Amino acid sequence: MYQNPKQAGNTLLLRGATLWLLMALVLAWCMVFMKLKMPVVGLIFEDFNRLLQGHLDFLLMSALLFGFYATKVPLPWTVRWAMVVGAFTNSSLFVLQAIFPALNPPTEGALAIAFRLFSMLSIIITSYGFGRGAVMVFRSTLVAQEGDEA
Repeated sequence: MYQNPKQAGNTLLLRGATLWLLMALVLAWCMVFMKLKMPVVGLIFEDFNRLLQGHLDFLLMSALLFGFYATKVPLPWTVRWAMVVGAFTNSSLFVLQAIFPALNPPTEGALAIAFRLFSMLSIIITSYGFGRGAVMVFRSTLVAQEGDEA
């Protein structure tokens, strides 16, 4: 398996993973405050279940970014940025739905059209980043290196 002994230039993945992990922690506290019926949080978030989905998605995306970083397989900058941006935008879709219940599901109007466009762009960016990254990591396992075991 081809690995760079240092970070393989993937420091951006580590930075993104830590930021999105912190975002998951903030959302966890928001859920606690919602359950405690804190008025300020209740004014911001209306849908607890969507907030929970956002929290879990930020955790999942952080884990994926940490995992790709840990492989030490060099990834092109386009893949790294697509992973980090996609991890944020994909998870933020749930947070937006928790704030704006009209987006769950999106109905008609400019806000709904913007949300659909944002969703599609997020899915494309996320799929490109993690899909291409997965193919590159898989291909790196096929490259025979001195001292590697099959």
